[in-house]
Amino acid sequence: MKLIGLAIALSAAVMTPAVAVAPQINDTQSAGQPVGQSVGTQVAEGAVPAADAPATATTATPAFPQTPATPGVGMPTAQRLGLQEQYTNLGQRAASFHNGPLLWMCVIISLFVLVLLAYTMFRFRRGAGHEPSRTSHNTLLEVVWTLVPVLVLVAIAIPSIRLLAAQYSPPPADLTIKVVGHQWYWSYQYPDNGGFEIVSNMLKEKGDPTLKPGERFRTDADGPAMLATDERLVIPAGKVVKFLITSEDVIHSFAVPAFWTKMDANPGRVNQDWVKVDRPGVYFGQCSELCGARHGYMPIAVEVLPEAQFNAWLASKGGTPKGAAPAAAPAPAAAPAAEAAPPAAIEQPALTQPATAQN
Repeated sequence: MKLIGLAIALSAAVMTPAVAVAPQINDTQSAGQPVGQSVGTQVAEGAVPAADAPATATTATPAFPQTPATPGVGMPTAQRLGLQEQYTNLGQRAASFHNGPLLWMCVIISLFVLVLLAYTMFRFRRGAGHEPSRTSHNTLLEVVWTLVPVLVLVAIAIPSIRLLAAQYSPPPADLTIKVVGHQWYWSYQYPDNGGFEIVSNMLKEKGDPTLKPGERFRTDADGPAMLATDERLVIPAGKVVKFLITSEDVIHSFAVPAFWTKMDANPGRVNQDWVKVDRPGVYFGQCSELCGARHGYMPIAVEVLPEAQFNAWLASKGGTPKGAAPAAAPAPAAAPAAEAAPPAAIEQPALTQPATAQN
């Protein structure tokens, strides 16, 4: 009996320090950052009960007010013939060449061939009694029908090469943006402004059966259906913006018709394009390379803002203007006394050593 009593006393002596330490460990976790299951417990205790929470999430507008889209500007319009109105110098040059010399060359050549064909079919028809010519060589005709097409091609090639040279010889960039295509959305990274990233998805229609409760839906201010996005690619007006275009999965194509911009986004490769837009506003495009089942649901919305508003937008996203020093990190707050003092758990081996030695 004495041996049993001694064993019980020794067991109580061994367990007493451990029991005393256990609550201190929990207190230390509560004073500092909670870990493990305690995180969920504390969040649940501090959170607003589900009954008090609003029934729906925010559906109005994003944190930074977006510029309303202007009907007919930077978007396709019904019953329009020809190219969209161009809002870059390069696009205006290309549209002038397309709608001017190139179009008139096509019209003149087509009419000439049509008239010549109709004349020969009627004038030299078999019913009129004409026999086919036996001419096998005619030096003048051979020179003419060889030289004239060459001159036409040269007339087209010279302005075309000048246009391509201007497109692929960009001026020094004021801003660089990385454009990444995904199945089936776009993301935009701003390495010159802090490296933040924006993920852009198409806005669904109000009556879309897949629209979740509280999810933001498209309005007329956002832009046309299937072209409006929840987050826009924002660039400053009057600045040269360089795009580094790539893909995460399959081949996409970054295209904004009003900027005369279309560049493939290839996985494992970075292509380059640039724009300089002077007119603030909202301009729309979409993926122009068949990229899978939801290829038609990859719109692009570009918002051009004056420089002051662009800097304000950067600040709303946590970014900084190019060349500006990043904001100084706040000084770390003083650690609570409970964290400053070594936790009692560290002393646990010393407390248990006598019991171990007795065992």
